[in-house]
Amino acid sequence: MKLTEKQYEELLEIGISLTVEKNHGNLLKLIMKSAMDITNCDGGALYLYQDGELHFKIMRMVSRNLFQGGEEEEMDVPPLPLEEQNACAYSAIHGEIVNITDVDRCERFDFSGSRKYDAHTGYHTQSMLVAPLKDRSGELIGVLQLVNAMSDGRIVPFDPGYEKAVFSLASQASISIENLRYLREIKDMMYSYVGTMATIIDERSPYNGSHTKNVTRYASEFVDYLNRQYEAGQFPEYFDDDRKEQLVMAASLHDIGKMSIPLSIMNKSTKLVHHLDEIVNRYKLLKSCFKIDFYENRLSQEDYEKNCRYLEEAEALVRRINALPDLPAELEPRIRELAGKTYVSPEGEEIPYLTEEEADCLLIRRGTLTPRERKVMESHVVVTSHILSMVNFSTHYCNVPRWAGAHHEFLDGSGYPNHLTAQQMPTEIRILSLVDIFEALIAVDRPYKKPMPLEEAFRILTSMAEEGKLDRRLVSLFRDYVEGR
Repeated sequence: MKLTEKQYEELLEIGISLTVEKNHGNLLKLIMKSAMDITNCDGGALYLYQDGELHFKIMRMVSRNLFQGGEEEEMDVPPLPLEEQNACAYSAIHGEIVNITDVDRCERFDFSGSRKYDAHTGYHTQSMLVAPLKDRSGELIGVLQLVNAMSDGRIVPFDPGYEKAVFSLASQASISIENLRYLREIKDMMYSYVGTMATIIDERSPYNGSHTKNVTRYASEFVDYLNRQYEAGQFPEYFDDDRKEQLVMAASLHDIGKMSIPLSIMNKSTKLVHHLDEIVNRYKLLKSCFKIDFYENRLSQEDYEKNCRYLEEAEALVRRINALPDLPAELEPRIRELAGKTYVSPEGEEIPYLTEEEADCLLIRRGTLTPRERKVMESHVVVTSHILSMVNFSTHYCNVPRWAGAHHEFLDGSGYPNHLTAQQMPTEIRILSLVDIFEALIAVDRPYKKPMPLEEAFRILTSMAEEGKLDRRLVSLFRDYVEGR
Protein backbone atom coordinates (compact mmCIF):
# COMPACT_ATOMS: atom_id res chain seq x y z
CA MET A 1 0.00 0.00 0.00
CA LYS A 2 1.20 3.49 -0.85
CA LEU A 3 0.41 6.62 1.11
CA THR A 4 -2.20 8.85 -0.46
CA GLU A 5 -1.44 12.45 -1.35
CA LYS A 6 -3.46 13.53 1.66
CA GLN A 7 -1.43 11.28 3.96
CA TYR A 8 1.82 12.72 2.54
CA GLU A 9 0.51 16.22 3.26
CA GLU A 10 -0.42 15.13 6.79
CA LEU A 11 3.06 13.70 7.26
CA LEU A 12 4.62 17.01 6.17
CA GLU A 13 2.31 18.96 8.48
CA ILE A 14 3.25 16.65 11.36
CA GLY A 15 6.95 17.24 10.61
CA ILE A 16 6.40 20.99 10.81
CA SER A 17 4.47 20.63 14.06
CA LEU A 18 7.24 18.53 15.57
CA THR A 19 9.86 21.20 14.83
CA VAL A 20 7.91 24.06 16.44
CA GLU A 21 6.71 22.28 19.60
CA LYS A 22 8.83 23.42 22.57
CA ASN A 23 7.10 21.61 25.43
CA HIS A 24 8.58 18.17 26.06
CA GLY A 25 5.36 16.59 27.32
CA ASN A 26 3.31 18.02 24.46
CA LEU A 27 5.94 16.82 21.99
CA LEU A 28 5.67 13.23 23.23
CA LYS A 29 1.89 13.38 22.98
CA LEU A 30 2.10 14.82 19.47
CA ILE A 31 4.45 12.03 18.35
CA MET A 32 2.10 9.42 19.75
CA LYS A 33 -1.05 10.90 18.24
CA SER A 34 0.57 11.56 14.84
CA ALA A 35 1.83 8.00 14.45
CA MET A 36 -1.57 6.60 15.38
CA ASP A 37 -3.40 8.93 12.99
CA ILE A 38 -1.14 8.00 10.06
CA THR A 39 -1.54 4.26 10.63
CA ASN A 40 -5.16 4.45 11.81
CA CYS A 41 -4.49 2.27 14.84
CA ASP A 42 -6.31 1.98 18.14
CA GLY A 43 -3.46 2.11 20.61
CA GLY A 44 0.15 2.90 21.17
CA ALA A 45 2.93 3.49 23.64
CA LEU A 46 6.09 5.56 23.65
CA TYR A 47 9.22 4.58 25.57
CA LEU A 48 12.31 6.70 26.22
CA TYR A 49 15.75 5.15 26.70
CA GLN A 50 17.45 5.93 30.00
CA ASP A 51 20.08 4.13 32.08
CA GLY A 52 20.08 1.04 29.87
CA GLU A 53 16.31 0.56 30.00
CA LEU A 54 13.17 1.62 28.13
CA HIS A 55 10.96 3.79 30.34
CA PHE A 56 7.23 3.91 29.66
CA LYS A 57 6.25 7.57 29.02
CA ILE A 58 2.94 7.65 27.14
CA MET A 59 0.08 5.25 26.45
CA ARG A 60 -2.96 5.95 24.30
CA MET A 61 -5.99 3.78 23.54
CA VAL A 62 -8.75 5.28 21.41
CA SER A 63 -11.39 2.60 22.06
CA ARG A 64 -10.93 3.04 25.82
CA ASN A 65 -10.68 6.84 25.63
CA LEU A 66 -7.36 6.50 27.45
CA PHE A 67 -4.41 8.87 27.23
CA GLN A 68 -1.85 8.59 30.02
CA GLY A 69 1.62 9.95 30.65
CA GLY A 70 3.61 12.87 29.33
CA GLU A 71 5.67 15.48 31.12
CA GLU A 72 3.30 16.02 34.04
CA GLU A 73 2.22 12.42 34.71
CA GLU A 74 4.65 9.66 35.60
CA MET A 75 3.64 6.17 34.47
CA ASP A 76 3.61 3.62 37.29
CA VAL A 77 5.03 0.90 35.05
CA PRO A 78 8.41 -0.80 35.53
CA PRO A 79 10.96 -0.10 32.76
CA LEU A 80 11.74 -2.65 30.08
CA PRO A 81 15.23 -4.16 30.12
CA LEU A 82 17.01 -4.32 26.74
CA GLU A 83 16.45 -8.04 26.16
CA GLU A 84 15.86 -9.35 22.63
CA GLN A 85 12.86 -11.51 23.50
CA ASN A 86 10.84 -8.31 23.92
CA ALA A 87 9.71 -6.76 20.62
CA CYS A 88 10.29 -3.17 21.75
CA ALA A 89 13.72 -3.99 23.13
CA TYR A 90 14.61 -5.88 19.91
CA SER A 91 13.67 -2.87 17.80
CA ALA A 92 15.79 -0.65 20.06
CA ILE A 93 18.82 -2.94 19.99
CA HIS A 94 18.85 -3.54 16.22
CA GLY A 95 17.38 -0.24 15.04
CA GLU A 96 14.76 -2.09 12.99
CA ILE A 97 11.04 -1.78 12.51
CA VAL A 98 9.18 -4.81 13.87
CA ASN A 99 5.81 -5.55 12.22
CA ILE A 100 3.74 -8.33 13.83
CA THR A 101 0.49 -9.47 12.24
CA ASP A 102 -0.87 -11.33 15.27
CA VAL A 103 0.91 -11.44 18.62
CA ASP A 104 -0.99 -14.63 19.57
CA ARG A 105 0.65 -16.49 16.67
CA CYS A 106 4.08 -14.94 17.02
CA GLU A 107 6.62 -17.14 18.77
CA ARG A 108 9.58 -14.88 18.02
CA PHE A 109 8.97 -12.57 20.99
CA ASP A 110 7.72 -12.79 24.53
CA PHE A 111 4.32 -11.06 24.80
CA SER A 112 3.58 -12.07 28.38
CA GLY A 113 3.44 -8.42 29.39
CA SER A 114 0.81 -7.59 26.74
CA ARG A 115 -1.21 -10.68 27.65
CA LYS A 116 -1.12 -9.79 31.33
CA TYR A 117 -2.35 -6.27 30.52
CA ASP A 118 -5.10 -7.66 28.25
CA ALA A 119 -6.24 -10.10 30.93
CA HIS A 120 -6.39 -7.29 33.49
CA THR A 121 -8.23 -4.76 31.30
CA GLY A 122 -10.21 -6.91 28.89
CA TYR A 123 -8.38 -5.39 25.93
CA HIS A 124 -7.17 -7.54 23.02
CA THR A 125 -3.75 -6.81 21.52
CA GLN A 126 -3.47 -8.30 18.04
CA SER A 127 -1.37 -6.44 15.45
CA MET A 128 1.72 -4.44 16.40
CA LEU A 129 4.23 -2.12 14.73
CA VAL A 130 7.37 -1.04 16.61
CA ALA A 131 9.86 1.61 15.43
CA PRO A 132 13.10 2.80 17.07
CA LEU A 133 13.79 6.46 17.82
CA LYS A 134 17.43 7.40 17.19
CA ASP A 135 19.26 10.72 17.16
CA ARG A 136 21.51 12.15 14.44
CA SER A 137 24.49 10.11 15.60
CA GLY A 138 22.53 6.89 15.76
CA GLU A 139 22.22 6.84 19.55
CA LEU A 140 19.02 5.31 20.90
CA ILE A 141 16.42 7.77 22.20
CA GLY A 142 13.42 5.51 22.60
CA VAL A 143 10.85 3.27 20.92
CA LEU A 144 7.42 3.89 19.40
CA GLN A 145 4.96 0.99 19.72
CA LEU A 146 1.67 0.99 17.77
CA VAL A 147 -1.10 -1.51 18.45
CA ASN A 148 -4.12 -2.79 16.48
CA ALA A 149 -4.38 -1.19 13.05
CA MET A 150 -8.05 -0.61 12.22
CA SER A 151 -10.10 -0.92 9.02
CA ASP A 152 -13.88 -0.62 8.93
CA GLY A 153 -14.01 -1.22 12.68
CA ARG A 154 -11.94 -4.38 12.49
CA ILE A 155 -8.41 -5.09 13.72
CA VAL A 156 -6.11 -5.71 10.76
CA PRO A 157 -2.34 -6.10 10.30
CA PHE A 158 -0.24 -2.98 9.85
CA ASP A 159 0.27 -2.54 6.11
CA PRO A 160 4.01 -2.71 5.25
CA GLY A 161 3.45 0.45 3.22
CA TYR A 162 3.17 2.35 6.53
CA GLU A 163 6.60 1.26 7.70
CA LYS A 164 8.54 3.93 5.83
CA ALA A 165 6.09 6.61 6.95
CA VAL A 166 6.38 5.53 10.59
CA PHE A 167 10.16 5.28 10.26
CA SER A 168 10.25 8.81 8.76
CA LEU A 169 8.02 10.10 11.53
CA ALA A 170 10.22 8.36 14.12
CA SER A 171 13.31 10.02 12.65
CA GLN A 172 11.73 13.48 12.75
CA ALA A 173 10.45 12.81 16.26
CA SER A 174 13.91 11.73 17.38
CA ILE A 175 15.45 14.97 16.10
CA SER A 176 12.76 17.00 17.85
CA ILE A 177 13.31 15.16 21.13
CA GLU A 178 17.07 15.58 20.75
CA ASN A 179 16.69 19.31 20.07
CA LEU A 180 14.52 19.74 23.12
CA ARG A 181 17.09 17.86 25.19
CA TYR A 182 19.81 20.19 23.94
CA LEU A 183 17.61 23.17 24.74
CA ARG A 184 16.94 21.78 28.22
CA GLU A 185 20.67 21.22 28.78
CA ILE A 186 21.40 24.79 27.70
CA LYS A 187 18.67 26.07 30.01
CA ASP A 188 19.95 23.92 32.87
CA MET A 189 23.44 25.26 32.30
CA MET A 190 22.14 28.82 32.19
CA TYR A 191 20.12 28.38 35.38
CA SER A 192 23.09 26.72 37.04
CA TYR A 193 25.17 29.79 36.19
CA VAL A 194 22.43 32.12 37.39
CA GLY A 195 21.95 30.16 40.61
CA THR A 196 25.68 30.20 41.29
CA MET A 197 25.90 33.95 40.70
CA ALA A 198 22.86 34.60 42.91
CA THR A 199 24.41 32.54 45.71
CA ILE A 200 27.71 34.41 45.42
CA ILE A 201 25.91 37.75 45.53
CA ASP A 202 23.86 36.89 48.61
CA GLU A 203 26.60 35.10 50.52
CA ARG A 204 29.17 37.83 49.93
CA SER A 205 27.55 39.94 52.63
CA PRO A 206 25.81 38.69 55.79
CA TYR A 207 23.48 41.68 55.46
CA ASN A 208 22.22 40.69 52.02
CA GLY A 209 21.84 36.99 52.60
CA SER A 210 18.35 36.45 51.19
CA HIS A 211 17.70 39.53 49.08
CA THR A 212 18.26 38.01 45.63
CA LYS A 213 16.34 34.82 46.46
CA ASN A 214 13.42 36.82 47.85
CA VAL A 215 13.28 39.26 44.92
CA THR A 216 13.32 36.32 42.50
CA ARG A 217 10.56 34.55 44.42
CA TYR A 218 8.37 37.67 44.60
CA ALA A 219 8.82 38.34 40.88
CA SER A 220 7.94 34.76 39.92
CA GLU A 221 4.91 34.47 42.19
CA PHE A 222 3.63 37.95 41.33
CA VAL A 223 3.73 37.16 37.60
CA ASP A 224 1.69 34.00 38.27
CA TYR A 225 -0.78 36.16 40.18
CA LEU A 226 -0.95 38.67 37.31
CA ASN A 227 -1.66 35.83 34.88
CA ARG A 228 -4.60 34.77 37.04
CA GLN A 229 -5.82 38.37 37.00
CA TYR A 230 -5.47 38.39 33.21
CA GLU A 231 -7.60 35.27 32.93
CA ALA A 232 -10.19 36.95 35.14
CA GLY A 233 -10.15 40.05 32.92
CA GLN A 234 -8.53 42.23 35.61
CA PHE A 235 -5.10 42.79 34.01
CA PRO A 236 -4.33 43.55 30.35
CA GLU A 237 -1.10 41.57 29.91
CA TYR A 238 -0.25 37.87 29.95
CA PHE A 239 3.22 36.55 30.79
CA ASP A 240 3.95 33.48 28.70
CA ASP A 241 6.80 31.15 29.63
CA ASP A 242 9.36 33.23 27.69
CA ARG A 243 8.45 36.51 29.41
CA LYS A 244 8.33 34.94 32.84
CA GLU A 245 11.63 33.09 32.38
CA GLN A 246 13.41 36.27 31.34
CA LEU A 247 11.98 38.27 34.24
CA VAL A 248 12.87 35.60 36.80
CA MET A 249 16.40 35.36 35.40
CA ALA A 250 16.76 39.16 35.47
CA ALA A 251 15.61 39.13 39.10
CA SER A 252 18.21 36.47 39.94
CA LEU A 253 20.98 38.55 38.34
CA HIS A 254 19.83 42.08 39.17
CA ASP A 255 22.47 42.60 41.87
CA ILE A 256 25.37 40.78 40.24
CA GLY A 257 27.18 44.14 40.04
CA LYS A 258 27.45 44.19 43.84
CA MET A 259 30.37 41.81 43.51
CA SER A 260 32.40 44.91 42.62
CA ILE A 261 31.30 46.92 45.66
CA PRO A 262 33.86 47.04 48.54
CA LEU A 263 32.68 45.10 51.58
CA SER A 264 33.46 48.16 53.71
CA ILE A 265 30.49 49.77 51.97
CA MET A 266 28.36 46.65 51.49
CA ASN A 267 28.64 45.74 55.17
CA LYS A 268 28.52 49.23 56.63
CA SER A 269 26.19 48.67 59.56
CA THR A 270 26.39 52.12 61.19
CA LYS A 271 27.29 55.64 60.05
CA LEU A 272 30.70 55.66 61.70
CA VAL A 273 31.65 51.95 61.97
CA HIS A 274 35.33 51.97 63.11
CA HIS A 275 35.41 55.78 63.24
CA LEU A 276 33.43 55.68 66.50
CA ASP A 277 36.32 54.07 68.39
CA GLU A 278 38.69 56.61 66.86
CA ILE A 279 36.51 59.50 68.06
CA VAL A 280 36.14 58.03 71.56
CA ASN A 281 39.91 57.51 71.84
CA ARG A 282 40.56 61.03 70.53
CA TYR A 283 38.25 62.51 73.15
CA LYS A 284 40.13 60.58 75.84
CA LEU A 285 43.32 62.09 74.45
CA LEU A 286 41.78 65.57 74.48
CA LYS A 287 40.74 65.13 78.11
CA SER A 288 44.34 64.21 78.92
CA CYS A 289 45.52 67.29 77.03
CA PHE A 290 43.12 69.49 78.97
CA LYS A 291 44.36 67.93 82.23
CA ILE A 292 47.97 68.70 81.34
CA ASP A 293 46.97 72.23 80.38
CA PHE A 294 45.26 72.60 83.76
CA TYR A 295 48.28 71.28 85.72
CA GLU A 296 50.61 73.55 83.73
CA ASN A 297 48.38 76.56 84.39
CA ARG A 298 47.31 77.05 80.79
CA LEU A 299 43.71 76.30 81.73
CA SER A 300 41.61 77.23 84.74
CA GLN A 301 39.82 74.59 86.70
CA GLU A 302 36.48 75.98 85.53
CA ASP A 303 37.49 75.83 81.87
CA TYR A 304 39.02 72.39 82.36
CA GLU A 305 35.79 71.03 83.80
CA LYS A 306 33.77 72.84 81.15
CA ASN A 307 35.86 71.35 78.35
CA CYS A 308 35.58 67.86 79.82
CA ARG A 309 31.78 68.18 80.05
CA TYR A 310 31.70 69.36 76.45
CA LEU A 311 33.64 66.29 75.35
CA GLU A 312 31.32 63.99 77.30
CA GLU A 313 28.28 65.63 75.71
CA ALA A 314 29.95 65.47 72.31
CA GLU A 315 30.63 61.75 72.72
CA ALA A 316 27.04 61.11 73.81
CA LEU A 317 25.80 63.07 70.78
CA VAL A 318 28.07 61.14 68.42
CA ARG A 319 26.93 57.79 69.84
CA ARG A 320 23.27 58.82 69.59
CA ILE A 321 23.48 59.98 65.98
CA ASN A 322 25.49 56.92 64.99
CA ALA A 323 22.63 54.70 66.19
CA LEU A 324 19.81 56.68 64.54
CA PRO A 325 18.44 55.53 61.14
CA ASP A 326 17.59 59.13 60.20
CA LEU A 327 19.26 62.41 61.22
CA PRO A 328 16.95 64.83 63.04
CA ALA A 329 17.29 68.29 61.49
CA GLU A 330 17.89 69.95 64.87
CA LEU A 331 21.06 67.93 65.46
CA GLU A 332 22.80 68.96 62.23
CA PRO A 333 24.07 72.35 63.59
CA ARG A 334 25.63 70.60 66.58
CA ILE A 335 27.59 68.26 64.30
CA ARG A 336 28.82 71.19 62.23
CA GLU A 337 29.84 72.97 65.42
CA LEU A 338 31.87 69.94 66.49
CA ALA A 339 33.41 69.67 63.05
CA GLY A 340 34.54 73.27 63.31
CA LYS A 341 36.34 72.86 66.66
CA THR A 342 40.05 72.08 66.91
CA TYR A 343 42.41 71.73 69.86
CA VAL A 344 45.88 73.20 69.38
CA SER A 345 48.65 71.83 71.58
CA PRO A 346 51.46 74.01 73.00
CA GLU A 347 53.67 72.57 70.25
CA GLY A 348 51.18 73.75 67.61
CA GLU A 349 49.72 70.33 66.78
CA GLU A 350 46.04 70.51 65.77
CA ILE A 351 43.58 67.85 66.90
CA PRO A 352 40.08 68.11 65.34
CA TYR A 353 37.01 67.21 67.34
CA LEU A 354 35.73 65.59 64.16
CA THR A 355 37.60 64.88 60.94
CA GLU A 356 35.96 65.83 57.66
CA GLU A 357 35.20 62.18 56.95
CA GLU A 358 33.66 61.64 60.38
CA ALA A 359 31.52 64.76 60.00
CA ASP A 360 30.31 63.53 56.59
CA CYS A 361 29.31 60.23 58.18
CA LEU A 362 27.39 61.87 61.00
CA LEU A 363 25.62 64.24 58.59
CA ILE A 364 24.11 61.32 56.65
CA ARG A 365 20.41 62.10 56.54
CA ARG A 366 19.18 58.52 56.02
CA GLY A 367 20.87 55.13 56.25
CA THR A 368 24.57 54.60 56.81
CA LEU A 369 26.24 55.68 53.56
CA THR A 370 27.80 59.03 52.78
CA PRO A 371 27.04 60.63 49.39
CA ARG A 372 30.37 59.32 48.08
CA GLU A 373 29.71 55.81 49.38
CA ARG A 374 26.17 55.89 48.01
CA LYS A 375 27.50 56.72 44.55
CA VAL A 376 29.81 53.71 44.79
CA MET A 377 26.89 51.52 45.88
CA GLU A 378 24.65 52.84 43.10
CA SER A 379 27.33 51.98 40.56
CA HIS A 380 26.41 48.32 40.98
CA VAL A 381 23.62 48.67 38.39
CA VAL A 382 26.11 49.91 35.80
CA VAL A 383 28.41 47.00 36.65
CA THR A 384 25.43 44.62 36.43
CA SER A 385 24.69 45.81 32.89
CA HIS A 386 28.37 45.63 31.95
CA ILE A 387 28.85 42.08 33.28
CA LEU A 388 25.67 40.78 31.66
CA SER A 389 26.50 42.47 28.34
CA MET A 390 29.51 40.17 28.13
CA VAL A 391 27.37 37.04 28.57
CA ASN A 392 26.20 35.53 25.29
CA PHE A 393 22.48 35.40 26.09
CA SER A 394 20.45 33.63 23.43
CA THR A 395 17.52 35.33 21.72
CA HIS A 396 15.30 33.59 24.26
CA TYR A 397 16.96 35.57 27.09
CA CYS A 398 17.90 38.72 25.17
CA ASN A 399 16.05 41.10 27.54
CA VAL A 400 17.74 39.86 30.73
CA PRO A 401 20.71 42.32 30.73
CA ARG A 402 18.51 45.36 30.04
CA TRP A 403 15.89 44.49 32.64
CA ALA A 404 18.39 43.51 35.32
CA GLY A 405 20.36 46.74 34.90
CA ALA A 406 17.25 48.92 35.18
CA HIS A 407 15.87 47.81 38.55
CA HIS A 408 16.54 51.22 40.13
CA GLU A 409 14.75 53.21 37.44
CA PHE A 410 11.55 55.15 38.18
CA LEU A 411 8.65 56.07 35.89
CA ASP A 412 9.24 59.81 36.38
CA GLY A 413 12.86 59.61 35.20
CA SER A 414 14.33 60.19 38.68
CA GLY A 415 15.87 56.72 38.94
CA TYR A 416 19.32 55.62 37.90
CA PRO A 417 21.57 55.00 36.04
CA ASN A 418 19.85 56.01 32.78
CA HIS A 419 16.89 58.04 34.10
CA LEU A 420 14.40 56.02 32.07
CA THR A 421 10.83 57.32 31.80
CA ALA A 422 7.50 55.48 31.78
CA GLN A 423 7.56 55.15 27.98
CA GLN A 424 10.92 53.37 28.22
CA MET A 425 10.01 51.00 31.04
CA PRO A 426 8.16 47.79 30.09
CA THR A 427 6.07 46.01 32.69
CA GLU A 428 8.95 43.67 33.56
CA ILE A 429 11.22 46.54 34.69
CA ARG A 430 8.33 48.08 36.65
CA ILE A 431 7.77 44.79 38.46
CA LEU A 432 11.47 44.34 39.19
CA SER A 433 11.77 47.88 40.61
CA LEU A 434 8.70 47.32 42.77
CA VAL A 435 9.69 43.96 44.28
CA ASP A 436 13.28 45.13 44.85
CA ILE A 437 12.09 48.10 46.94
CA PHE A 438 9.52 46.00 48.78
CA GLU A 439 12.06 43.36 49.76
CA ALA A 440 14.50 46.03 50.97
CA LEU A 441 11.77 47.62 53.12
CA ILE A 442 10.70 44.45 54.90
CA ALA A 443 14.13 42.72 54.98
CA VAL A 444 15.08 41.31 58.38
CA ASP A 445 18.84 41.18 57.76
CA ARG A 446 19.70 44.83 57.17
CA PRO A 447 22.16 46.17 59.80
CA TYR A 448 21.03 49.79 59.65
CA LYS A 449 17.28 49.31 60.15
CA LYS A 450 14.63 47.06 61.61
CA PRO A 451 12.27 45.21 59.25
CA MET A 452 9.32 47.40 58.33
CA PRO A 453 5.75 46.22 59.00
CA LEU A 454 3.82 45.40 55.84
CA GLU A 455 1.36 48.24 56.35
CA GLU A 456 4.17 50.79 56.56
CA ALA A 457 5.96 49.25 53.57
CA PHE A 458 2.83 49.55 51.43
CA ARG A 459 2.28 53.10 52.64
CA ILE A 460 5.71 53.97 51.25
CA LEU A 461 5.10 52.08 47.99
CA THR A 462 1.72 53.77 47.55
CA SER A 463 3.30 57.16 48.22
CA MET A 464 5.97 56.45 45.59
CA ALA A 465 3.23 55.48 43.13
CA GLU A 466 1.37 58.72 43.83
CA GLU A 467 4.60 60.61 43.20
CA GLY A 468 4.81 58.96 39.80
CA LYS A 469 7.81 56.75 40.58
CA LEU A 470 6.10 53.34 40.67
CA ASP A 471 3.22 51.89 38.67
CA ARG A 472 -0.01 52.51 40.62
CA ARG A 473 -1.83 49.49 39.27
CA LEU A 474 1.06 47.14 39.92
CA VAL A 475 1.48 48.44 43.49
CA SER A 476 -2.21 47.80 44.17
CA LEU A 477 -2.13 44.32 42.65
CA PHE A 478 1.13 43.51 44.42
CA ARG A 479 -0.50 44.35 47.75
CA ASP A 480 -3.40 42.03 46.89
CA TYR A 481 -0.92 39.29 46.00
CA VAL A 482 1.12 39.71 49.23
CA GLU A 483 -1.95 39.87 51.48
CA GLY A 484 -3.52 36.87 49.76
CA ARG A 485 -0.50 34.57 50.11
